[in-house]
Amino acid sequence: MSRTINVLFLAAEADPFIKVGGLGDVSGVLPRELRALSNEELKLDVRLVLPYHPAVKAENLRPVEIFSIPRGDSEVAVEAFETTLNGMPVYFIGGEPIRANGSVYSLDATKDADKYAFFSLAAMELPKHINWQPDVVHANDWHTALSLYVNLTKRWESGSKHVAGVLTLHNLPFMGADVSAILESYGIKLAQTDLPEWARVLPLPLGLWASDAIVAVSPGYAGEVLTEEFGCGLQEFLGVRKETLSGVLNGIDTVSFDPATDKSISINFNLPTLKRRAENKELLQEKLGLTRNPNIPLLAVISRMDVQKGVDLAFTALKNMKRIDFQAVILGTGDPKLEESARELQTLFPDKIKAELRFDAALARQIYAGADMILMPSRYEPCGLAQMIAMRYGCVPIVRAVGGLKDTVIPKETGFVFEKAHHMSLVSAIKAAMKVLPDKEKWEALQRNGMAKDFSWEASAREYLKLYLSLVK
Repeated sequence: MSRTINVLFLAAEADPFIKVGGLGDVSGVLPRELRALSNEELKLDVRLVLPYHPAVKAENLRPVEIFSIPRGDSEVAVEAFETTLNGMPVYFIGGEPIRANGSVYSLDATKDADKYAFFSLAAMELPKHINWQPDVVHANDWHTALSLYVNLTKRWESGSKHVAGVLTLHNLPFMGADVSAILESYGIKLAQTDLPEWARVLPLPLGLWASDAIVAVSPGYAGEVLTEEFGCGLQEFLGVRKETLSGVLNGIDTVSFDPATDKSISINFNLPTLKRRAENKELLQEKLGLTRNPNIPLLAVISRMDVQKGVDLAFTALKNMKRIDFQAVILGTGDPKLEESARELQTLFPDKIKAELRFDAALARQIYAGADMILMPSRYEPCGLAQMIAMRYGCVPIVRAVGGLKDTVIPKETGFVFEKAHHMSLVSAIKAAMKVLPDKEKWEALQRNGMAKDFSWEASAREYLKLYLSLVK
C-alpha cells in the first residue's frame, strides 16, 4: 500500500524565480529532488512557498485566493498565487508587508522582520485555502523560522494534528531582529523557552526552539555550532538539543555545472578528455589580459567580498607572494573596503592580478574551467558550493578546515587544506599546491579525484527523506 508525505517547503528565495545567494540554489533544487524520490510505495508531495517579492520572475501565475490574517484591531490581506516548476506546485504569498519592502533582503532589520513574520504566518494559513495539509513544514534560516514557532504554539492552543517542523540552518549568525512587538500585534504570545534571554525575541532561535529537527548544511557545521567559536551564544542551547541536530551536506546542480555541456566555457571536457581543459586556461588568460602561459599557476578567488569568506586573508597572502611567479583573478562584489583592497592589488601587480568586481555567472564558470586553483580561506563556512563546483571543473581547491570545506575537500587527494585563519597558513598551502602543479601526473590525479566526486542533490535529498520518515512515523 502506498503512502504520501506532504511537505511544505518555505524559503525567502529560490532559483529560477528569484536568487540572491546560495539559499536560492538550495531552494530551487532540493524540493524537486525530493519529489523525484517518489516511487510506488512512497509519494513525496513537496510544495514550495515563496514571498511574492516585486522582483520575482514567474510565468503562468494563477490567483489561488485572497484571505486575511488578524493584526491588532484590523486585518492584513494575503494574496496567494500558484504556478508549477517541473510539475512541482509553487505558491507565492503577496501582501502589503512584502510589497512595502522591495528587495529580498533589506539593510533595515525592522522592515525585514515585519515582512518575513507576515510571510511565515500567511504561509501557515495557506494549506487551509488549497485543501491540502502538510505532514512536515520545512523552513530555511531565520526568514521562515517563525513558521515553526507558529506551527507549535497554535497546535498547543487548538490541539490540532501534529505537523513536524524541520529547520535547515544555513547561517547561524544571521538570526533576524526583535519580533516580540510584531508577534504581539498578530496575537501570538511569546512562550516560555529555554533559550538565552536575549534570544527569546529573535526569529531564528524561536524557530530552532520550536523545531522537531535542526539540520545544518554540512556535518562539519553541525559539530561547529555546538562550540563557543561558532555557536553565536546558542551553543549550550543547541547542546541540549543535540539529539535533534544533524548535518546534511548541500549539493550542486550537476546538470547545470557540467564541463562536458556547459555553454559558458570555451572548450568542453570531461574525465576522458581532461587534457582539453588546458585550452580553457590559455583562453581565460587572454580574456583577462594576462600573459598566455600554461606553466604559470593561475589562482582564483570567486566569492562574495566578505570578511566571513576570508577574502582579506587571500588578498594579504597574494601580496606576500611578490617574489613568486603566479597569476590570479578575483571575481565578486560586496564590502566596499574589500573591493577597494582588490583594486589596490591589481594596481600593485598589474601583470599578475585581475580584479573583476561584479556578479558574472558566465565568467565564474570560465574561471572554474580554466584556473588551476581556487582559494577559500573562510573564517567559517557552513557548507560552501564553490569548492564543489571547482572540483567538478578540475580546478583544485585550497580551503581552510572549517564546516563544509573540510567535509568535501580531502587533503592531498582532491585539494589542499590548512587550519589557521591566517594569511601565512594560506601562503604555505598555496606553495604546497604549486610544488605539485609541475608534476602533471600527480596534478591530474588531484583533478580526476575531484571530478569523480558525487556532489549531486540526490544524495542530500535521500538524507532529508530519511529524516522526514523518522518524524512522521
